[in-house]
Amino acid sequence: MNYLDVIGLFAGTCVTISTIPQILKVWKTKKVKEISLKMFSILTFGIAIWVVYGILKNDLPIIVTNSISLCLNLIMVYFIIYYEKE
Repeated sequence: MNYLDVIGLFAGTCVTISTIPQILKVWKTKKVKEISLKMFSILTFGIAIWVVYGILKNDLPIIVTNSISLCLNLIMVYFIIYYEKE
């Protein structure tokens, strides 16, 4: 692993963990009224494309960080849809 991979993993990790506080807040409060489903849906789609891009380029930092981001954002989309009903 070279220094560019380390920088990529660090940057990707920062972006990836940025979703966690929002997920935890929604999980605790069950409130999603002020959260945009459209924004999270578009973001999730974009992250899925990043995963494909990383696979095509065989770029491990892009694949790993965006795969984790994809999972976290899918959780957020699920929460928005599920708790919107309440």
